[in-house]
Amino acid sequence: MDGWLGKLVAITAIIMSLFHLYMAGIGVMPALQFRMIHLAFVLFLIFILYPAGKKSDTKKPSPLDYLLALAGAGTNLYMFFMIDIIAMRPGAYVTQMDVLVGLIGGLLVLEAARRCIGKELTVLALIFMLYAYLGPYLPGALRHRGFSFERIVEHMFLSAEGVYGVALGVSATFIFLFILFGAFLGQTGLTQLFTSISMAAAGHTPGGPAKVAVLASGLMGMISGSAAANVVTTGAFTIPLMKSLGYRPYFAGAVEAVASTGGQIMPPIMGAAAFIMAEFLGIPYRDIIIAAIIPAVLYYVSCWAMVHLEARKLNLKGLDRSQLPRLGPILKANWHLFIPIIVLVYLIMEEFSPTFSAFYSIICLIVISSFRKHTRLNLLSLIKALEGGARGALGVAIACAVVGFIIGVVTLTGIGLMLANAIVAISGGLLITTMFLTMIACIILGMGLPTSAAYIVAGVVAAPALVNLGVEPIVAHMFVLYFACLSAITPPVALAAYAGAGVAGADPAKVGWTAVRIGLAGFIVPFMFVFSPGLLMEAPALTVIRNFITATVGVVCLAGAMQGFLLSHAKLYERALLFAGALLLIEGSLTTDMMGVVLMVIVLALQKIRAKNEIAPRIGA
Repeated sequence: MDGWLGKLVAITAIIMSLFHLYMAGIGVMPALQFRMIHLAFVLFLIFILYPAGKKSDTKKPSPLDYLLALAGAGTNLYMFFMIDIIAMRPGAYVTQMDVLVGLIGGLLVLEAARRCIGKELTVLALIFMLYAYLGPYLPGALRHRGFSFERIVEHMFLSAEGVYGVALGVSATFIFLFILFGAFLGQTGLTQLFTSISMAAAGHTPGGPAKVAVLASGLMGMISGSAAANVVTTGAFTIPLMKSLGYRPYFAGAVEAVASTGGQIMPPIMGAAAFIMAEFLGIPYRDIIIAAIIPAVLYYVSCWAMVHLEARKLNLKGLDRSQLPRLGPILKANWHLFIPIIVLVYLIMEEFSPTFSAFYSIICLIVISSFRKHTRLNLLSLIKALEGGARGALGVAIACAVVGFIIGVVTLTGIGLMLANAIVAISGGLLITTMFLTMIACIILGMGLPTSAAYIVAGVVAAPALVNLGVEPIVAHMFVLYFACLSAITPPVALAAYAGAGVAGADPAKVGWTAVRIGLAGFIVPFMFVFSPGLLMEAPALTVIRNFITATVGVVCLAGAMQGFLLSHAKLYERALLFAGALLLIEGSLTTDMMGVVLMVIVLALQKIRAKNEIAPRIGA
């Protein structure tokens, strides 16, 4: 957008970012009213920036768009000034005007979500609200007493149980600041730095460009936590490079999609869902980070093993060292950019709030970046960071607002407990069956939804089923989080895979299914940490170490089985042995771990013997 409209959007976004920084630093405001101002900014910007349909003019909003933008801000400002008055009325009585404003505000939230993140979440929210209204007419276990139209509107938009609930609160207080932190880091050139470090460290190895994609996406994931954004950012460089060295386009797109999806489970800045998990469980965000470390490492070890074995199998070489940057000079010139990230991790580990940690990390970044001319943030860079941070937060914020409808229906009707009991009943009370059903539910719920929305829906519906069977709450929610994230690479609606397909110029379906194969360990790791809580640091130190080592062996076995290659091309029975070994290592007990390791050793020995037998005749000749 150009001209006065572009300036309006930029000024609004900058004011939004400055407002959130003020609130994080020195501002004081009741939580509910803070969320209302947050949502007012979000709705105003979405209706200006996102057209009503594909045929609409993307550069010039219609008069209706302006009207909706003002209405979105207006309904929230009405609630901002009236919420205390409503609360003070006898019996918390609400007027027809309150209900009308709530209805308009709710419809605007749904329409903004449809424009910004697609219709899937909007439709799901409408289904849940219809369930609340049609309760008396539903069959069997789904039936409930039902609620009036006014009661539903009041619960959803005039209380802290619906739109203005915990999800939007996390968006306003935590998620926005971390996205803003990432925007400031991007302006310092850290994205290019991560790519350069990855090129210097892995570019020369077999299949180097694919490993660069894995490493760069993992590093980017530490500060981003957005799968599709990572694909576009790092994939624009790594995917063409992979193709130029012989990787098939669909494989290149899939590698980038899998590596970028891992960013949402990569500490210290995991996807938005991790902040919501901490709020749901009532535990420090630090505990989520600690629990996520080993599973994230296993995910990337598996991804690395898959691309390494693919390169060995196809005899793909790395890049010539003369084409690559040198690691020493890169670090010497840019080491100071890691200080704000270290400060962020330190503050979080010392149990400062995520808001406090993000705020002072941003201040630290602005100061530290000024030490070197090439990273210094001038006025234009600061403005771009403030505007980019606000724009980048819109999708997550509106998703959190819409998910408030779903959470509101769950608290109003108790459907969450009913569905959890249904999952347990269908599984016959067997943990492994319940886990499988929960996995399917999470992937289905995550189709086309942002990760945060997918996690929240699955967290309130599916996680209680695992908890009912004795799984620790943090383990159950991590299980759900993983599969909510993996929905980004799971066809038929795989947002990260489709983004990778677009960059690679490949068939989206083929990229999606290849991504599932490459990221298969990601589908197994959650089962690992349910049976072996040591992988989430929920066990004594020695158990944690043993679980980590054997799980690492397990994901390498799995990579070998999937690729049909370990030291050399694997026979069918060798692939079967590797796959069996991986499954045995999932269970986590000492006995099955030993059996799994033995199977891997057998395959290695068989391949070594076969290699010697192949070399001997050539020597004799």
